Amino acid sequence: MSTGLWAMMRYWRPLRNQAYPPEPEFGKEDIPDLTGQVMIVTGGNAGLGKETVKVLLERNAKVYMGARDEKKARVAIEELKEQTGKEAIFLELNLANLASVRKSADEFLSKEKELHVLFNNAGVTCMPLDWVTDDGYDLTFGTNVVGPFLFTKLLLPTILASRETTHDKRPRVIWLSSLAAYLSPLFFDTFKDGAARRKAGTNSTYSQSKLANNMLARQCARRFGDQGLLSLSVNPGTVQTDIMKYATDKDRKFTSLLYNFWPVEKGVLTLLWAGVMPEVLEHNGEFVIPFGRVADPCRPEAYDDQNGDKLWNWLESEVEPHTK
Repeated sequence: MSTGLWAMMRYWRPLRNQAYPPEPEFGKEDIPDLTGQVMIVTGGNAGLGKETVKVLLERNAKVYMGARDEKKARVAIEELKEQTGKEAIFLELNLANLASVRKSADEFLSKEKELHVLFNNAGVTCMPLDWVTDDGYDLTFGTNVVGPFLFTKLLLPTILASRETTHDKRPRVIWLSSLAAYLSPLFFDTFKDGAARRKAGTNSTYSQSKLANNMLARQCARRFGDQGLLSLSVNPGTVQTDIMKYATDKDRKFTSLLYNFWPVEKGVLTLLWAGVMPEVLEHNGEFVIPFGRVADPCRPEAYDDQNGDKLWNWLESEVEPHTK
């Protein structure tokens, strides 16, 4: 039996609970006024990220849209301006290139002295096995984990220094996770190209990346919670986006049989609840699930600090050349 199928059987109850959640008790109208709050949404030009930017603009936040493709981002910014009367700010960010990540962080820091919420929203899945990042990582793991880790690390001093001006005195880092976090432990020899990665396949590396996002949320809370940081991982639910554009027909059919797919207007609620609402203040490092609830624990690995330290230390060593 494959690792994924075994995990689906073992974690069937939380998987079903999150795939078929109760109706939300939280709505966009509950979000407080965010005037004076500076936020970054990575992958903000499409799908869940774009909807997140839209709602934040409507609530008067100053929002930077992190995106790789400037042309697509400019189109999205104009569309959102027409809809909201507010204008997001383009921030060039290619998470699959660590030099670009460093450049993006430097660009932001040259313009802003505060950052109140970082939404690490961008992500990919089902990428062809032949595709790797510019730094040689599996494209899925590199984009979903290595790049966001470096981006967060570079911005973290500014986030922590923004505590007194954050609307609830708790600056936040939000890590986009998924139901897939339950489906695989970490296999460090799959993070770069080689026989183990190719044997594991793209579904495994995506599941590993989402577990890693949970682990990083906990480790950030553990390391920086006493400085005021609130760090959460979020499963927004199965949302209707184009994230599976590279998936096989078999994967699409399998997924459609297992899950309901929510429109982004509904899927965004969980991300926003984690990002701006006070109900999560006592849940630092935990896993937020549809549509604005705190989950039962994810896989045990997510809460094992020895495993968390191993991942954190590995990432520190990998990004170290780009932090000097």
